[in-house]
Amino acid sequence: MTVISSVKNIEALSLSIVAEFDAGVERVWQIWEDPRQLERWWGPPTWPATFEKHDFVPGGEASYYMTGPDGEKARGWWRFVIIDAPHSLSFDDGFSDDSGEPVAEMGSIHGVVTLEPIGDRTRMTVLSTFETEDQMEKIVAMGMEEGMKGALGQVDAILAEHANA
Repeated sequence: MTVISSVKNIEALSLSIVAEFDAGVERVWQIWEDPRQLERWWGPPTWPATFEKHDFVPGGEASYYMTGPDGEKARGWWRFVIIDAPHSLSFDDGFSDDSGEPVAEMGSIHGVVTLEPIGDRTRMTVLSTFETEDQMEKIVAMGMEEGMKGALGQVDAILAEHANA
C-alpha cells in the first residue's frame, strides 16, 4: 500500500499523509518537478489534473484545473516558497475561480513535502497546514484526505512505467 498513514491534528491545524514508494528519492522528486508527470497523479483518479503553469522555482507559481467525471472543473494555484531538490519543497496552495484568480474566502493551505530515503525506497510526507479550524474542517469535509490518498495511489504506476522505459 502506498499510503501508510494519515493523521489529522485539529490543534495543529494540520493533515499529514505519509506514503512510501519503490523508487529512489531522485525519481520520486520528478513527479513534483515535471508537470506532465504531476498532472497524471495530482487529484483523485476521477478528477485528472491539467497544469497550465508550473514555474518550479522559489517564488514561482503553478496553476491547474482538475476535470470531474461530468466535465466540471475545479481550479487551484500554488506559490512555491522553498525548493530543496530532491528532498523537500514548500508551497502555498489554494482554490481559484474560473478565471484563475485565487478565491480569497477559501484561504490558503501551506504544504510541505519531504522525501526521505529508506534503503532504495522513498518515504514521502505531505504536511498540509490550514489557517483556521473552520477552513480545515471545510476542506477535509470536501474530501481532501480521501482525494490525496487516491492521488498518491496513482504514483506507483507512474514510477513503474518510467522505471521500465
